Amino acid sequence: MRRPPTRREALKIGAAGVGLGSWAAFLPDAVAARGPGRRPPPDLGPAPAELLAAPPLDTVRIGFVGVGLQGGSHVRNFLGIEGVEVVALCDIDVARAREVAEWIVADGRAAPVIYGDRGNLDFRRMCDEQSLDLVFNATPWSWHVPVCLYAMETGSHTATEVPAAYTMDGCWALVEAAERHGKHCVMMENCNYDRPEMMVFHMARLGMFGEILHAECGYLHDLRAIKFEDHNEGLWRRDHARLRNGNLYPTHGLGPVANVMDVNRGDRLSYLVSMSSLSRGLQNYAREHLSPGDPRRREEYVLGDVNTALIKTELGRTIFVSHDTNLPRPYSRIHMVQGTRGLFQGYPNRIHIEGRSPNHRWEVADEYYEEFEHPLWRELREQSAGAGHGGMDFIEDYRLIKCLREGLPTDMNVYDAATLSSICPLTEDSVANGSEPVDIPDFTRGRWKSWPKLGLVGA
Repeated sequence: MRRPPTRREALKIGAAGVGLGSWAAFLPDAVAARGPGRRPPPDLGPAPAELLAAPPLDTVRIGFVGVGLQGGSHVRNFLGIEGVEVVALCDIDVARAREVAEWIVADGRAAPVIYGDRGNLDFRRMCDEQSLDLVFNATPWSWHVPVCLYAMETGSHTATEVPAAYTMDGCWALVEAAERHGKHCVMMENCNYDRPEMMVFHMARLGMFGEILHAECGYLHDLRAIKFEDHNEGLWRRDHARLRNGNLYPTHGLGPVANVMDVNRGDRLSYLVSMSSLSRGLQNYAREHLSPGDPRRREEYVLGDVNTALIKTELGRTIFVSHDTNLPRPYSRIHMVQGTRGLFQGYPNRIHIEGRSPNHRWEVADEYYEEFEHPLWRELREQSAGAGHGGMDFIEDYRLIKCLREGLPTDMNVYDAATLSSICPLTEDSVANGSEPVDIPDFTRGRWKSWPKLGLVGA
């Protein structure tokens, strides 16, 4: 039985890797050893003139890496989508992998092959042994890049949970690998597919808000109990608060407003400034909820409880982005989109359209669904009922499979994954340097000027 490499061995593997996209260079130990320094952007030459549209697949054969809470939820979704076979599951919690495998068998399908009993690197054996069209990555953040790189290197498209990467090196590596291998690398940003976000996208496409000028978004979610639990995300998520100070999770809020603003398809994110508040929430929670002898009470955290960033786009639009997960508060993604004729404001959802709404008054957003429901929600609402996060996870998975089966460019691509994920390290850089402006790389290398906008698609 092959054991996982030691820290020293992992660093040697990373150093020996060839090219920016060497998967081993992005193993967690190798990334930690490199420290916060950033290389200059690589010279990859021009990006493709057209977005990737891979050959269509009659049946999408999927291998999962990570089948915990979110990964398992995606497995259930795929069982309800035509043209999918879940052929392999990899999780170091082998008992959980076997539990999820039983769902597949109970659905009348062949039992998937189980991997994970050989440790953290057993995903390589899955990729090597199975003929996979798609590797679905629902692991902790530090494993997103190495799993995706290895999957593409061995011939599979890949989809990963968010963020796709949390270093600039990782963002560029995903872009380089996707282009070199001709494979999709999709960040599964489910909030792009939530019902109000999709209605706002529809209304923006119809010009209801006029010219879009500004947006506000974020991830405001009290995660203190989750970060201190002794299973699931509590095993790894709190560690990031000990090491990093910035916006650790920008894509839930930023993804939908980036789509409305045609980011990477007519506009691009140009630069940002960011600052963080003091760090108090996790310390207070540990003191108030953990026993006096619990070693976690001695942990120190550098993550400011509230991080805010301002982004300027190339065309002059502005975006406010917030991260707030360590303080008591109700959930919100803010989701405000504002134009010259009106705006949508989330949590609670309300709308004001000049000439349609009463002067200086909000209207309840639900009243707009009958007229402006996005076609995907209108057609898939019943089928998505009961799926994760109010149904948006199912619609997200449905669209991914449809694009792969029909040979279409995916809604989210590797350039979107890199752009949105890059906000993580860039806010860290800005915070560490007195909130100075930090340029956001153009991962499209100028193609944002010519690539087509996202369409208003149906099921």
